[in-house]
Amino acid sequence: MARDLPTTLVYARAWPLVGRLAYYALKLLGVEIPRSVAVGPDFELAHGGVGVVVHSRSTIGARVKIYPGVTLGRADIYRPAERSNFEGIVIEDDVILSPGAKILCKDGVLVVRRGTLVGANAVLLESTGEDEVWAGLPARCVGKREY
Repeated sequence: MARDLPTTLVYARAWPLVGRLAYYALKLLGVEIPRSVAVGPDFELAHGGVGVVVHSRSTIGARVKIYPGVTLGRADIYRPAERSNFEGIVIEDDVILSPGAKILCKDGVLVVRRGTLVGANAVLLESTGEDEVWAGLPARCVGKREY
């Protein structure tokens, strides 16, 4: 499967010589994924991923699909970073983050478990189970994902 330019640039961020250029090229395309974010194989930025913002302390697994407008970040941005209890966000394998979804963590590490689907414009504030469907504001588990 051929990769589109934004997805290619996500992987290029890790390359020694052109990594920084790839990071800035992504920013020009409206995608903020810091170089410190590990991204697994077969990652997809659907529709170019415009408006995607990922916190530097995030990890993204294999076969994750992220749609435009998704944010992974701190829920306590009113507090100075050095006083925050935020440790990071982990997106496990086979997760789908629908358009406009916000995954926000206040304490510790928030984990979106394998196979979870986070619905459009949902605001996820807690870790999920495997293969769950989360929707709403704040997001709640509304079912299990069927394959």
